Amino acid sequence: MPLLTDRKTQPQYDVIVVGSGAGGGMAAMILALSGVKVLMVEAGRNYEPATETPMFNTPEMAPLRGDRTPVRPFGHYDATIDGGWQVPGEPYTNKAGTEGDFWWWRARMLGGRTNHWGRISLRFGEFDFIPKSRDGLGVDWPLSYGDISPWYDRVEQLIGVYGENDGIANAPNSSPGVLLPPPKPRLGELMAKKSGKQSGVPIVAAHRAVLSQPLDWKNLPAQLFPGNPKAQEIIGKDMMLRAPCFWATDCIRGCSIRANFQSTTVLLPPALATGNLDIITDAMVREVIMENGKAAGVHYIDKKTRRDAVVKARIVILAASTCETSRILLNSKSQDKAGLANSSGQVGKNLMDSVGTNLGAHIPALENSPILNEDGAGGLHVYSPWWLVNEHSKLGFARGYHIEMGGGRRMPQMSSFSRLDQTSPGIYGSKLKEEAKRYYGASFSFSGRGEMVPNKDCYTELDPQVVDQWGIPVLRFHWKWSDHEIKQAEHMQQTFAELIEGMGGKASPKSGREAIQRPGEIIHEVGTARMGAKAGDSVTNQYCQTWDVKNLFLMDGSVLPSNPDKNPTLTIMALAWRSCEWLMGEMKAGNV
Repeated sequence: MPLLTDRKTQPQYDVIVVGSGAGGGMAAMILALSGVKVLMVEAGRNYEPATETPMFNTPEMAPLRGDRTPVRPFGHYDATIDGGWQVPGEPYTNKAGTEGDFWWWRARMLGGRTNHWGRISLRFGEFDFIPKSRDGLGVDWPLSYGDISPWYDRVEQLIGVYGENDGIANAPNSSPGVLLPPPKPRLGELMAKKSGKQSGVPIVAAHRAVLSQPLDWKNLPAQLFPGNPKAQEIIGKDMMLRAPCFWATDCIRGCSIRANFQSTTVLLPPALATGNLDIITDAMVREVIMENGKAAGVHYIDKKTRRDAVVKARIVILAASTCETSRILLNSKSQDKAGLANSSGQVGKNLMDSVGTNLGAHIPALENSPILNEDGAGGLHVYSPWWLVNEHSKLGFARGYHIEMGGGRRMPQMSSFSRLDQTSPGIYGSKLKEEAKRYYGASFSFSGRGEMVPNKDCYTELDPQVVDQWGIPVLRFHWKWSDHEIKQAEHMQQTFAELIEGMGGKASPKSGREAIQRPGEIIHEVGTARMGAKAGDSVTNQYCQTWDVKNLFLMDGSVLPSNPDKNPTLTIMALAWRSCEWLMGEMKAGNV
């Protein structure tokens, strides 16, 4: 991609966007397509999926057959090229007395964390926007599902999401014709679906940001950008260049044919095609600079030269990812020691992650099973929306979870035949081959992704003692799960065990406290600068505009007031698109 690697930026832009992931990429694209001059500042290095994605490598081409290592926790072929839960020279700390050490995932690369995710794209539902009104916990959003529904449609049409409308409460349908057809279930998924029917757990087509067929490049651009012929032309040409998935490899490796959604495959190419977007990478933002009570630009460290630099614009959008955005605000102390846009005291507070736990087992009925849709999309074909949305009074915990599932005959990995150590020790030759074929693909697992309730014990702040290699104070985390999350994890384990036993397997469920995964491990952290209806208890309004600084916007997961069980990426993009259209109206009116 054409980047400003020589740092020859313009003296003044209309908008600076910090971060290039879901929120930053969407903001930059929408603004650039409308003629706004945008500078994107990215802390990581440049990344080109078309040339850097090892889509067609087989496991034996990688060290340890591509298995996980401490520095590659999702395996050698994970698309995250510079990042993970630990980034050299960029530490973070956990506060004394915390009940759980928070793990902070970062992706220091163009496109950010959109290069690493399962592409599961679920809309928040009507109830998700009014959690306090339903159970008295947390806060309600300052907008309703009806306010954001049209932008969900637009995002799904732009990025391409496969799935079906199932009419399940709080799992909204898309408008007719928006979703692409889903791949058929695999054999194990069909067995899970049968077991779910016995247990009363609905298992339906997954919603994932992967093209199952070509996009309608002739008609969609006009629907998405009415009255903007230039945007229609650019988006139409770009949609033509995206190929549908041919079910060859794992999505988490990235996608050189642009079938799956990453900011680097869907948002940044058309934004750059406008000529209105400049990008500088390897630029670590230290703080937002202020002049006369307004945001005037950002101060960053050029990671290649280690020199300080300043870029300026009329508007500043922070989309650096949830915790990084709060870190920049807390470190921007030119106006207030509490940090920028923090008159409410809410910056850093209300940190949330998804509740996660999993359970798997050997399924004898899958031994020597026939091959059925084993290629398919590099991820699940079916999932379970939360089905007990109106029965919380009987459950003993608030909110709910959805279920993801996995199994089948993916490319053999390091541990794919470890079961033979138990079932067939000491065998070799033709007997080993027979046993390997018998057990390969006969395991199946369930994972829960649940909603946690924001609480006062989960927050982040600047560590007063520690700085990173760039001299910027690091974040210090504090965490404590409430009983709601522990009981929810327990319910997940019991449900997964029932589904496994319904498939003919033997399950060993754990207690909720034993089974719940580490905070930050699910990589769905949101909150820390929530939006709200009043300046006194929130950081931004419903359009992601900070109450304290009118020309400063936050467009990532930091603004989410709650963290429903659905993955946040689709909602971050819908909010960013909606907010950018509102912002352009404010710019034209001279209000910012």
